[in-house]
This record gives sequence, structure tokens and C-alpha cells, in this order.
Amino acid sequence: MSPPNISRPLVDPQTATPTKPDPAAIERNERDVEAYSVPEPDISHLVLEDEAPVDNLIQEKLQRLLVQCLYSAYRPGQPFLAMADVGIFFGLYQPPIVPDVMLSLGVEVSPDWHEKKHRSYLVWEFGKVPEVVIEIVSNRKGNELTRKLTDYAQMGIPYYVVFDPLQQLSAQLLQAYILNGNQYQRLPQPQLPSLGLGLTIWSGKFEGKQYDRWLRWCDLAGNLLLTGDEQALLAQQQSEIESLRAEQEKQRAEAESRRAEQQKQRAEQEKQRAEAAARRARKAEKRAARLAELLKAQGIELEEE
Repeated sequence: MSPPNISRPLVDPQTATPTKPDPAAIERNERDVEAYSVPEPDISHLVLEDEAPVDNLIQEKLQRLLVQCLYSAYRPGQPFLAMADVGIFFGLYQPPIVPDVMLSLGVEVSPDWHEKKHRSYLVWEFGKVPEVVIEIVSNRKGNELTRKLTDYAQMGIPYYVVFDPLQQLSAQLLQAYILNGNQYQRLPQPQLPSLGLGLTIWSGKFEGKQYDRWLRWCDLAGNLLLTGDEQALLAQQQSEIESLRAEQEKQRAEAESRRAEQQKQRAEQEKQRAEAAARRARKAEKRAARLAELLKAQGIELEEE
């Protein structure tokens, strides 16, 4: 079918006399619009949820920690989605890839997320691929450094990270890649400059579990992105420190006030002693003068020193 022929008006639309609409022309136009509108893709064959469990407890907690930190502390200046175990569908008839964690900027969850097309990451619905995907190795069957390395590159995902806490694939715990053309190039450090993010291995406690191989987001200076609980604990500690500092300042001020009062009292005592000494000296002078007068009256002259 050839596209409809839409001719230009032969008169000025500002001065033309309105004419009665032609029902037949309206019907033809509606048929043309219907014929050339792009139909919504049929996704009825796609399996979005297969109810497959995550591999192990370590992986589940690692995923939750990575997602929590982004939502509590990452401020890229635009909406974003951080997800765990959500499938990426790149083509209608291509099987999805399900990264352990992914981050996509400039997108939001649809208000109607009950619809099938909004329940997974369908690239044609979101209009873009995620910026970064993370694979957490749990065994040697996941193809993280072979097939997935190629598949994510073909999708055009800018950053790909492989975390191998059990060292199933190699002695390298953490490997990060950047897309260069249509292939990934290994990064010397796990930093993602265009996102303002980096990744680091952290030893500490999360949700009551002490572990020396937590994968954590950080900024480009190496500062950890904190979970909400960590931020609350830090705020509490800072408040306690401020309260302690204020109490110490109060105690120092009170000590200074006591010292000042003591100095004032000593000065007052010195003043009183000086006044008492002056009074005694005046009394002594008066007594000496009276005594000299008495002696003089008796004809006794005192020699002056």
C-alpha cells in the first residue's frame, strides 16, 4: 500500500470560506491513519516471571545491600531504577537476561505497573538500556565472563561488573568493564565515572551479618553510599558527639565561671585585707600623734627619725 496522498491547500486557510465536511473523505482519512499507525508489540508469549529462586543467601543479601544503598544515598539529579533479579528484554523474540543487579537512569516505574509490559525491563518500553549491570557469581555455570560478557555488550550496556565472592571463576573478586565500541574493555579500577559511582569490597555488618566480602557502592572518592540504617546510626552518633561536646563546653564554661568567681573572691579578700591594713595604719598614726601630744604637754620632745 502506498502512503496516502495529502495535497496542499490551494487557498489561504485564513480567508477560505468554511465548507461542509465530506463524510467519505473523513472515513478515508481514518482508514489511512489506522493503516499507518504502529501497532503495539504482542508480548503475550514472553515469560516475565518464572518464580526461580536466587542462588544462595549470600547473593540475596548482596543484592539487597546494593539496591538499598542506591535508593538511600545516590543523588544523580534525575529519576532512576535500581533492581535485583529483574529480566532485561532486548528483543521480542530474544530470551531475556536477568542480571543480579542493574541501575538505569532517567526512567521510572510506570504508574500502571500491573500491566505485563511494565512488570519487567522491556527495553522498547523504557526507551533505553540500563547504565550498569552486576553479576554475582555463585557457581561456574553462569557464563559471566563468556556469553554474558558478549550479550550485554551487544545490548549496548555501558558498564558491566562481575563480582566473584567465592572465587569460582578466578582469584579476582571484582572485575569491571566499560563498553568500547561493541566490546567490553577491562577497567583498571571498579569506577564508573559517568555515573559518579564506584564499587568496593567492604568488611562489616549488614542486617546483623558480619562478612568480609560485601560489595558496596561508593563515590569516586571512595566514600561508601550508606544504607538508611547506617545513615540513622551515623546521625545518632553525630548527635551524641554533639551532645557530649555541648556538655563538655558547658562544663568548661562552668569551670571558667567558678575560676572567675574564685578570682573575684580572692581580689575582694585582698581588697579587704588592704583596707584593714590601711585602717590599722591610720589608727596607729592617730595613736602615735596623741601620744606625741601628751608627751609634748609634759615637756618631752620626741626625736624625729
